[in-house]
Amino acid sequence: SAPAQALAAPGPSPDQITDILQIGARTPDHGKLFPWRFVVLGPLTRAGIATRLDPLADRRPDPKKARAVLAKLANPPTTILVISAPTPGHTVPVWEQELSAGAVCMNLSHAANALGFATNWITDWYAYDPDALAMFGVSAGEKIAGFIHIGTAAEPPLERPRPDMAQKVTTLP
Repeated sequence: SAPAQALAAPGPSPDQITDILQIGARTPDHGKLFPWRFVVLGPLTRAGIATRLDPLADRRPDPKKARAVLAKLANPPTTILVISAPTPGHTVPVWEQELSAGAVCMNLSHAANALGFATNWITDWYAYDPDALAMFGVSAGEKIAGFIHIGTAAEPPLERPRPDMAQKVTTLP
């Protein structure tokens, strides 16, 4: 993924956003519950929320760092917020419903990448702060699965260490 703060215009058009959302919604979902929802956050909304989050940064262990990551929220041209909205008490365990929301995040990223855009899937501290959750319209029982930031990479993404597959794969007869 590309760093969120390095995502620049152009971002996807409204028609491309619709396509990205349609592709993202085609995800594994036991029980056909659609245990997630999307909020497309425009630049003005994100800038306003980042401004309102700024005072909440004072409550963080490192307020300076907490403020610095707000650029990840404010900068990209387009952000799709994925909210995990499980149905408790259903025969499909909540864990599987939450995994479906994660799969949606990955599908959104792949769909945007296929259209030629760069993406960044993050959460950050404001995805877990109760006061911040209210700013994003997250209801009781819901969680933020991710902010999918979409734009054009201003610079090539840095390569990161990858796992040694021999340490991660077990093959059984």
